[in-house]
Amino acid sequence: MKHIVVLTGAGMSAESGIKTFRDADGLWEGHDVMEVASPQGFEANPELVLEFYNQRRRQLFEVKPNAAHKALADLESEYKVTIITQNVDDLHERAGSSTIVHLHGELLKARSTFDENDVVEWKTDLVLGDLCNKGHQMRPHIVWFGEAVPMIEKAIAICETADILLIIGTSMQVYPAASLMHYVTPNTPTYYIDPKPNLDSSKNVTVIAEPATTGIKKWIELLSK
Repeated sequence: MKHIVVLTGAGMSAESGIKTFRDADGLWEGHDVMEVASPQGFEANPELVLEFYNQRRRQLFEVKPNAAHKALADLESEYKVTIITQNVDDLHERAGSSTIVHLHGELLKARSTFDENDVVEWKTDLVLGDLCNKGHQMRPHIVWFGEAVPMIEKAIAICETADILLIIGTSMQVYPAASLMHYVTPNTPTYYIDPKPNLDSSKNVTVIAEPATTGIKKWIELLSK
């Protein structure tokens, strides 16, 4: 089976009703991202940060995977498919995809502020006073600005094995995730689906300037030719 590696970003989930990471004014749900997505922000106002992610988590239970999520899951009948996502939602899982690497963490998990490897499932609100087994405050299992991306080495190794690379709904401007496309072997066919693509079509990159749900239909047509 050919191995398709898929890199997904906020645009993948936008059509499910999950807002993209930042609006044009640089704010996220009215907050400066450093207030709600950095260790410094958490230290300065932990209650604000916890409630910010509580709202994101609650929203997850109100949305469903869209046609693009489901199309990727359906590909597994003919291909080996590995999804590397910058998204912290669980829509790929709910659509039925079986191999998913979350680069930036997961909303439905929490971890200890004392031990980053102490990670647990978490589907309810997370508040001050929720402690790990060693008595330390729990925090969202999210990779914040300024923090290491622990899954990046695994993601690089996966990209090195790709027969086909598909990029969906990401600006290709957030590093280190944006560097992953450079780890596929030379001449690997690469496809980029995004309504406002930041890449131009080149020898190995085919750009489909559409949202995820319609773009993936066109890509599957190209794949089947």
